Amino acid sequence: MCDTCGCGAHDAKADRTIVVRENLLSANDRIAAHVRGHFDAHGVLAVNLMSSPGAGKTSLLEATIAALPPGLRVAVIEGDLETENDAERIRRHGVKAVQITTGVACHLDAAMVHDALLGLPLDDIDILFIENVGNLVCPADFDVGQHLDVVLLSVAEGDDKPEKYPVIFRNADLVLITKVDLLPVIGDFDVERARRAIVRLRGEGRIEWVSARSGEGVDVWTQWLKDQARRTPRRSYAEAHAH
Repeated sequence: MCDTCGCGAHDAKADRTIVVRENLLSANDRIAAHVRGHFDAHGVLAVNLMSSPGAGKTSLLEATIAALPPGLRVAVIEGDLETENDAERIRRHGVKAVQITTGVACHLDAAMVHDALLGLPLDDIDILFIENVGNLVCPADFDVGQHLDVVLLSVAEGDDKPEKYPVIFRNADLVLITKVDLLPVIGDFDVERARRAIVRLRGEGRIEWVSARSGEGVDVWTQWLKDQARRTPRRSYAEAHAH
């Protein structure tokens, strides 16, 4: 647990913990609005990827980079407690990646993302992926300036995760069921049960199935991204596809 969002304050009085948390979230929201202003001014669509550790966020990003058309320019902010391992994986594909190492914090916050923007050429980016720290709890509460929230649920985790961690699924713009190539060997993941749980939480929003390894569903996911990039005028994207 971390010391930046109040979740580690086990010995604090409950009322004081609530006040500290409210102050943290209020301050974070102000910075997040400022960050979103940067994205809007530069025509960048910011997508916040959230999941448990090991659900396949980085693998999905690698498959996404390979599948998106060359004219659609992407960059990545990586969030982990330690190491630059994931950022290095992204850089091998020729994509700009900035690593945020949070230390003890179990989520990214808006101030961290704001600092990371110093290392990114926003005028040369159409879609910025923010790969949040692997966690189904804290990232759900912290606005990082994103336009869209995408939550990954891997079939290796169990189909009851939406019921156990409802907040992060309730607020998702898109839920991706990942590692579906493993379904034949993981017999206890009920796809329909997971879908029903997600629908109960957030209504009939988009739920897609994808495998970064086999490529299944990657075309649907990338088409969704392209549609989102087109939906709001994005200067760089429109110019790149003028003809």
